[in-house]
Amino acid sequence: MTSPILVPVLTLVVWSHVMLLWMYATRLPAMKRAGMVPDNQLRRGEQMATLPANVRWKSDNYTHLTEHPTLFYALAISLAVMGRNDGVDLALAWTYVGLRVVHSIWQASVNQVVVRFVLFALSSLVALGLGLRALSTALGM
Repeated sequence: MTSPILVPVLTLVVWSHVMLLWMYATRLPAMKRAGMVPDNQLRRGEQMATLPANVRWKSDNYTHLTEHPTLFYALAISLAVMGRNDGVDLALAWTYVGLRVVHSIWQASVNQVVVRFVLFALSSLVALGLGLRALSTALGM
């Protein structure tokens, strides 16, 4: 039987791939319009920096989805191994995923930094709460 807390983990993995596809769906046409040819002689990102900001936002968000969520993955998998699969832990996991999805949509479309920061900070606090709960279980508290 699958641990319920793994469902938000897998949802965020799939969402990360949605953002990857959105990035390519906007980046490749923008590169074509700009007449860009990938050049490995340029520093990473140097050529991409010439693309419109609203195209780069999708790439920036995809990068963000490969950073902080790795902590969430470790927490959720740890909770699954410890048998903490429901209740508050599951609610926190879904809250984290929901905030990350909203963060992605906001960053990729509007990218107002103050709102984006609030979404990131809230998701980080949720992950911290999940981490503290996991640690207390691991310590037998």
